[in-house]
Amino acid sequence: MVAPRPPSSSPGRRDGGRARALRPRLLIRFISSTVAAVAFAGLLVIIMRSDEVRGILTDLVRRALTVA
Repeated sequence: MVAPRPPSSSPGRRDGGRARALRPRLLIRFISSTVAAVAFAGLLVIIMRSDEVRGILTDLVRRALTVA
């Protein structure tokens, strides 16, 4: 007679269902990382649109092109 599997484990797995239990944590980590990346990108857009940064970058490109 074969012993019944616990309800949390899937067939063929020996981890006792731990992989399934970790899915919500991984999803939350993925979502929070995505939100942080989008917030950082938004901050960079705001910084890059400022006149000071635009002037610094334009000056840097001009210097790089005139030296070569």
